[in-house]
Amino acid sequence: MDNFNYYAPTKYVFGRDTEAQAGQLTRWMGCRKILLVLGGGSARCSGLLDRVAAALQAEGVEYLLLEGIKPNPTDDRVYEGIDLGRREKIDGLLAVGGGSVIDTAKAIAAGIPYDGDFWDFWAGKAVVEKALPVGVVLTIPAAGSEGSGNSVITRLDGMHKISLRTDSALRPKFAILNPALTFTLPAAQTAAGIADMMAHIMERYFSPTQEVETTDRIAEGLLMAIIEEAPKVMADPENYQARANIMWAGTMAHNGVAGCGRREDWTSHGLEHELSALYGVTHGAGLAVVFPAWMTFMASHRPEKVAQLGRRVFGLTGKDDSAVALQTVDSLRAFFGKLGLPLTLSQLGIENPDIALLTAKFHEDKGTPFGPYFPLQPVDTAAVYRLML
Repeated sequence: MDNFNYYAPTKYVFGRDTEAQAGQLTRWMGCRKILLVLGGGSARCSGLLDRVAAALQAEGVEYLLLEGIKPNPTDDRVYEGIDLGRREKIDGLLAVGGGSVIDTAKAIAAGIPYDGDFWDFWAGKAVVEKALPVGVVLTIPAAGSEGSGNSVITRLDGMHKISLRTDSALRPKFAILNPALTFTLPAAQTAAGIADMMAHIMERYFSPTQEVETTDRIAEGLLMAIIEEAPKVMADPENYQARANIMWAGTMAHNGVAGCGRREDWTSHGLEHELSALYGVTHGAGLAVVFPAWMTFMASHRPEKVAQLGRRVFGLTGKDDSAVALQTVDSLRAFFGKLGLPLTLSQLGIENPDIALLTAKFHEDKGTPFGPYFPLQPVDTAAVYRLML
């Protein structure tokens, strides 16, 4: 196990009707005038926006709206939010939505007090040293952004989808988690969210660091809980207890606890980011295609941790790691298939992928080689993409 620091200051407020506390919590984080960031309209249509607005007004918190944030959020909306926030002199942000909304709010929070281009942080030219405080009302359990310091934004110039990771500067001050808000999510969105949170766990699990038994068991336990609860949610979308377990698993998957003491991988996320940047696919659905392909490649290159996951999570037996690793891939694909997730690029709607371009952009954004668990050269990256066909 490696040395590590673990700092997770987010205040989680979990349960029914907790969005009624949005005003109190916004004042608690020191804000009086905020930018309220929202997605495509579901919060308005469901009445959630009205409830949050009433909670803010009851505490004397002024708010401005930035609506219409789309999946795979782009830098143009971030620039718009920065300009609006500076002009109106806001002192914080409240994201009401899923990962795309939260990530956009974080980028705006970093950009407003910064003298340069906010993209400097994502490009690795600067480090976020200060940011406006961000609160969250979560509506889609998937990205885990409600409990992490991470933010993923796509730069339209060149279609570069980059993940920024901060230790503490962009962690939300509070996150309101009401499982009942997820009852009306479409089945496809629920399933994609489940794949996303599982991928967050596995990106940490597939590590070159040895002897991290405690952290391994945390990751395995989370995966087993998701595998147990996911079919219940798909069968009965208003099963509150199943929704609650899935929502909390999504937060735990990405708040850092499953990565303590080890080097993390994040190769599969990088591979998927190129797919969603170029072809606009849903991130979680893309990961359902990418991760099994990457694991298949690892079965013949570095199978031991894939096999360990299969034995501990899926109950597989056998002594040959490569064979068990391939069985693990089959088990994971079968689980994703039961959720109705795509398993190939064509099922994602990508009939003729430009593998050469995907490979080139991956290494342009990530470097060569890339992959802490197994360093990928361009020939390897292209082979993984072909395994998605």
